[in-house]
This record gives sequence, C-alpha cells and structure tokens, in this order.
Amino acid sequence: MATIVVCGGGPVGLCTAMLLAGDGHRVTVLERDTSPPPAAPDAFTQWLRPGVAQFHQPHTLHPRARLILDEELPGVVDRLTDAGCVWIDYLALMPPLVRDRSPREGDERFRVVTGRRPTVEAVLAVAAMEQGIDIRRGTSVAGLVTGRSVLDGVPHVTGVRTTVGDELHADLVVDAMGRRTKLAEWIEAAGGSAPVTESEDCGFVYYSRYFRGPKVPPFVGPPIVELGTISVLTIPADNGTWSVTVWAASSDTALRNLRDADRFDAVVRACPMQASWLDGEPVSEVLTTAGVLDRYRRFMVDGSPVATGVAAVGDSWACTNPSAGRGITVGLVHAQCMRDTVRAHVDDPAGFARAWDEVTERDVSPFYWNQIKADRARMAEMDALRAGVAPPAPDPNTKAMAAALLRDPDVFRGMLEIGACLALPEEVFARPGFMEKVQAHAGGRTWDPPGPDRPALLELVGP
Repeated sequence: MATIVVCGGGPVGLCTAMLLAGDGHRVTVLERDTSPPPAAPDAFTQWLRPGVAQFHQPHTLHPRARLILDEELPGVVDRLTDAGCVWIDYLALMPPLVRDRSPREGDERFRVVTGRRPTVEAVLAVAAMEQGIDIRRGTSVAGLVTGRSVLDGVPHVTGVRTTVGDELHADLVVDAMGRRTKLAEWIEAAGGSAPVTESEDCGFVYYSRYFRGPKVPPFVGPPIVELGTISVLTIPADNGTWSVTVWAASSDTALRNLRDADRFDAVVRACPMQASWLDGEPVSEVLTTAGVLDRYRRFMVDGSPVATGVAAVGDSWACTNPSAGRGITVGLVHAQCMRDTVRAHVDDPAGFARAWDEVTERDVSPFYWNQIKADRARMAEMDALRAGVAPPAPDPNTKAMAAALLRDPDVFRGMLEIGACLALPEEVFARPGFMEKVQAHAGGRTWDPPGPDRPALLELVGP
C-alpha cells in the first residue's frame, strides 16, 4: 500500500482521503487552518476557516454527489441528515405542462441531501477522523520535496515541505487546496514545466443572504431563474436555514446597491417566484463575492507530465464560477477517478501521471468546458440586455429544448440529469429518440419567468 499526503482538508480533500484510505493506503491530510470542526449544527457560526474565502457563501450538493457518497462512503448521507441537512427531490419541480407524471425506473437518482458548506464539511471531517485518517490542522505546505526522476527531465515529487521546515515523504501527493493552490509555482520551482493554463474572470458578482425559519420555503419554480440582467438562485440548507443569491455582471455598476440589505430584499420581493424566500429571519447581511476566476490547468505538456508523484483534484485542477453549484460534486467525481487511478497505477508514477491526465480529460473536463460555454452565453445575453440591444439568438436546438422540457417528461429528466451532473449533454443528446422528442416541440412557447424588467430593476436598487 502507498503513503499518500492530501494537501487541503475541504470536502473534496476529505472525501479523496477517505476513498484512498478505504483501499488501505496510509493517508495524511494537511490543512492550513487551525480550528477543528465544532458540532455540525454550530459549524456555520463557530467554525473559523480563513483559508477558504467562500466558506460562508451558498453551496449545494447535486444528486451525483449523493450517489457517490452512497456508493463509496455508506452512512455519510445519514450523518448529514442527522446534522440537519435536508432532502430535495428535483423531480418535484416538473413543470405543470408535463401531463405524463408517472414514475420512471431510476427516478430516485434525482434526490439529494444538501446543507451549508460548514455543516457538510464538519460531518465529513468527523467521518474522516473516525476512519483513522491523520488530519493535521494548522499545517501549511510551502513546497514540494523531490527525489530521483522516473522520467528524464521531469521532477519526481516524493513529499512536501511545510512552512516550519518539516518534510513529509509520500508515494503520492494530492493537491486538494482549491482555487488558491500554488502547485503550479511549486512544480516550476522544482524544475518542472508550467502546466497548460487557461484563466479568465467569469465576469459575475454574487449577492447572497441567509434566512432562518420554522419551514424552508417551497420551490415555486426551478432553483435558478434568469431574469434579464440578473439571475436568482434559491437553495434550501440545514437546520431551518436557506439562502437567496442574486447575481449580475460585475461590470453592471448600476446594481452595486444590491449590497444593501433593503435594496436586496426589494429586488427579491419583486420576483413572484422567489418572494416567499424572504419570509424568514435574516441571519446574515448581504455577502458579496466577485473576481471569481474560471481556471483550467492541464499537467501534461507535449505528451509529458510536468511532474510525477503529484496530482491535482477538484478546484485545484479546474474551477468555474459558483452559480451552478457544481464545485463539490465535480470534485467528488474527480476524487472517485483518483481512487481508481491509484488502484491501477500505485507502483508506476509515470503510468499514473499519464492515466490521471487521460481520465481527467475524458471524464471530468467536459463539466468544466460545458459550464464555460453556458457562462459565456449568459454573459453575452446580460451585456446585450443592459445595452438595450437584442441578445444573440440561441441555436434552434437550444430553443426547441427550452420548449420541450416544459412538456415532455423524458426531455425534462434528461435536462435534469445534465444540471444534476448525472450525465453530460453529449450523452443525453445522443440517446435514441431524445432529439426527436425535442424537435417535436420546436416552435413551441418557452417560459418567460416573472420578475422586474430593467427599468424596474434600476428603480428598485436606486441610484
């Protein structure tokens, strides 16, 4: 069995560690923040995690995450519900125009448990500790330790060096440090090539507020609704809490007063499908996040790894804007791939590096590129509407899809699979008969969600 160091004790790092430890590997988790998790119901207010800028921002788990937890870490979902997390059945959001509401085999896959990030992470941390994983909090990584190369001209990582000068040796170092990771710089400092990197500001700014009440408001429509130059996201959380997020283009300076709680509430109150989500006690001010980078990195250059003995997982590898809430879910998909790749190549660092790149590109990177495509299209639409010009016309298939999912139960399920990370668009679209069902509704009316138009929005946020 291998000795593995996982850098980063967030949800993806903890789950990666548990999957690897479940195969008998000796796993140590290094986490730079010092505070251990408090009891899950108190984690949101009492847990200090200054190393995670988005720790108190809304997060969600998608059904794919729940399926992985059920398959790989039995009992964790029960722990989440015991900690106050709640079940969501996305099939309950089926549009009223869908007449055939009979159940289908596999409908249970659309159910998920979700909660606030601190609550979810606290549960995972306790589960990892009970599994016997050595979690060293307050331990920051300063760089990589290298040894004899296994490929000519490529550094081979044999461990990490902490900020206090200690060296921890390992057969594999896993980077789960998220968006702020310095792995690329460390690899270059060790003599490796810079990874292929694509990075851009996603261009969105997020305004979020938490509420608490005796009952989480019911969904009146989908969790994410696009309303002209803003979008609104509502997420049930744990222990009688929930969040409401409004996001816009960061260049839309006219909407910056959304940082004010009264203006924020006024805008949400003007959205009929989301207004009831204000019917609770506010438990936070408006939390603002901007400057979020979309970043993709590939650690294989010209057919050769930039280093062996080290691998990035989750947001350390690639990260997108948080509006779709896919970070933890895609990270768990990647963690499962990590465990399987280690199984096949634990004694072959060069083979592991090549296999890790292959599986990442094949099974995980499509989630990133599909999200980037959707974000760019939405930003183009927002920019056009703000400028008072017609937004770019969607392609005919996209328009037909928007009409079909309102009426056809199988198209709705297919689109739900895509949103829930259960399948990639290309997989769903290639299914026999799927596009025929979509085209059967070409020309049908699409949904125009109610909410303030641009002049009304500007009046609500004020000068």
